[in-house]
Amino acid sequence: MFEGFKSFAHVIGDVTIHGRVGGSGPPLLLLHGYPQTHVMWHKMAPDLAKRFTVIAPDLRGYGASTCPRTRDDHSQMSKREMAADMVALMRGFGFKTFDIMAHDRGARVAHRLGMDSPYAVRKMIILDIAPTREMYANTTLGFARTYAHWFYLTEPYPLPERMIEADPRDFWNKKCTFGAAGDGPFSDEARDAYHNAFSNKAVIHASCEDYRAAATIDIAHDDADGARKLTCPIHVLWGAQGAIEAYFDCLELWKLRAETVTGKSLPGAHYLAEELPERVLREAFVFLGVGAVSREGGA
Repeated sequence: MFEGFKSFAHVIGDVTIHGRVGGSGPPLLLLHGYPQTHVMWHKMAPDLAKRFTVIAPDLRGYGASTCPRTRDDHSQMSKREMAADMVALMRGFGFKTFDIMAHDRGARVAHRLGMDSPYAVRKMIILDIAPTREMYANTTLGFARTYAHWFYLTEPYPLPERMIEADPRDFWNKKCTFGAAGDGPFSDEARDAYHNAFSNKAVIHASCEDYRAAATIDIAHDDADGARKLTCPIHVLWGAQGAIEAYFDCLELWKLRAETVTGKSLPGAHYLAEELPERVLREAFVFLGVGAVSREGGA
């Protein structure tokens, strides 16, 4: 996986962000979801690298990146902190502005990044989420059953951690193959990488903290935005066989949070970058195009 890419480890404050970088051209930041790592982009990264400088990190608390010290308000795993990591990471590579393609939890980080650092984002592609606050506010019994982890992982420490730690591989398999796509999207190499990362107790705890933050401090940050919206154009893709299609009006909810919204469903479930990499690539190339490289001190 990631042939021609280089590994990196960037120290940002009290965390070290690990990942891979490759390609050349305009900068494109790829952000992964739960319970995965940057490996989720392995089917798309080689083609993206022909057109873009691709930077694919593990978010704090995931993969090989640092699991930060826990705070009482869960703010160490807030999307604000995670987004600030990404702005610093991209500046470390010399990029002041960049495009983002992000899935699941990573797309929530991207949303907050665009709100807190609007100057940094040119365009954003969001894969299979609606906005966090609106998803909680519009929860139905069907959604709660389908996305039970949204509620289970917010339970106080250490209940979910101890239950997951009992058999993290089995938990990962059940969580990630529950949907319509089953285990079809995942290559053996990628699955092994996910299992290995999720066997770390610190990652299990940090990922629970991610959801605790989402249900508390992240919503407080969303509420504090008031009437402000994302100013960068966003393109939203979601699975026609997934929970977003079944329980939410994805485009209308994003229009509440962003000024310029396009998008559509694709014939898949949740893990679109691994289920339908060619379809997502086509959407990405059309929406993002190839703009000018924005490097500090450069063009």
